[in-house]
Amino acid sequence: MFTNQLQLSFDTALRHYDIYPKVIPVGKTSTITVAPLGLQAAFAPGEHKLLICPLDEGEPKNFPDRPNLFEYTVTPDADGCIRFSFEFFSEQQYLIRIDDSLRLNVYAIDEDLVGRYPFRGDLHMHSCRSDGELAPAIVCAEYRKIGYDFMAITDHRKYEPSLEAIEAYKDVPIELTIVPGEEIHPPCDFEGKRIHSPHIVNFGGEKSINNMFSENPQARWDEIEAYAETIEIPARLRGSERYTYASCLWVFNEVKKCGGLSLFCHPYGRRGVFVVPPSFVDAIMESHEFGAFEVLDGDISFEQNGFQTLQYYEDRARGRRYPIVGSTDSHGAFLSDNCDANVASTIVFSPVNERRALIASIKDFYSVAVDTIHDTRRYVGEWRFVRYACFLGNNFIPLHDELCFEEGRAMKDYACGIPGAEETLRLISGRMKAQREKYFGW
Repeated sequence: MFTNQLQLSFDTALRHYDIYPKVIPVGKTSTITVAPLGLQAAFAPGEHKLLICPLDEGEPKNFPDRPNLFEYTVTPDADGCIRFSFEFFSEQQYLIRIDDSLRLNVYAIDEDLVGRYPFRGDLHMHSCRSDGELAPAIVCAEYRKIGYDFMAITDHRKYEPSLEAIEAYKDVPIELTIVPGEEIHPPCDFEGKRIHSPHIVNFGGEKSINNMFSENPQARWDEIEAYAETIEIPARLRGSERYTYASCLWVFNEVKKCGGLSLFCHPYGRRGVFVVPPSFVDAIMESHEFGAFEVLDGDISFEQNGFQTLQYYEDRARGRRYPIVGSTDSHGAFLSDNCDANVASTIVFSPVNERRALIASIKDFYSVAVDTIHDTRRYVGEWRFVRYACFLGNNFIPLHDELCFEEGRAMKDYACGIPGAEETLRLISGRMKAQREKYFGW
């Protein structure tokens, strides 16, 4: 499981052997290195049998006419490593067996994924500036410790705490990307009554939508009312919810204008009953005006995340396709205090770990939502990306998270003014980039 303690779920063989690159392009001959990690794992001199078994071609004894078994004889090089070259012929996982007992894995990807690295993070988090428990800078440090590559503080009705988090680390080199954000509670004025729409996250926007409401609420209500006259509102929505619908779509578009990604958040949340009627949720999904759907969030009940997952897969069956993310909606970082700590996240396949690239990659459907409520990871997304994410979760992310833990601990020390923290951050800067370049072979 992904954890907020340094107890990482390795494939057992990775404790004793390194294999790199782990991810390689389809249709290109790649050289793979298997390196013993310590004297106890050293290869004996002489010949060893090496088998390459593609995951998707079945067992060789049962499907003998398929390309499912490639056998070679290899010997360790002078440095003790075994190396072999192979042209991986289709996108899938490949089992590498050495002398039957050692089993390692690599993954071949198609051209559209080549050059895209997996970055894991969270698009919806809270600090003590609204109803969370920790200071913005400490939230960032604690979640870096559990392996986050990117994140945003998205406090209720407040954009400034996200800027505070960015400011806290602006003078030191860190490889965690912190972007601006906020959770928007868009109001509308219907027949003199103030009605609040479903919550929407502005991830990475260059200005605050909340501030647009707070600075001149009447102007915003008038603007939304005028906007409602220009759009087609589903006939099944009645009375005030027609304005609620217009309010949501207006916010989605305003977030887009300021360069952000709008998230339609936790639509199946409950306060005894559904906060948002499922028929209203379906109208929003049908519009597809949002940037991404928060298919997994911080609630641990099946009735919330499970229903949102069902909504997504049923929509896919109906021909609706929209980007998805997973987020904690975290109000703290410690499982002992908050059931929503580290229960969901997003893996984005992006060329770089940078705000614009992350948003563009999500909008282009290169994302998977990760459920870590239980010890066994579960993924939501499109078939090929979920398969790839499963491989990464077992073979790359645990190694990645070891480095993140060290940086996160130094970040917390730095935020707390502990001497030596800045020097540590400068010393370890660049290790994440070097690790990516080692394990992703292009």
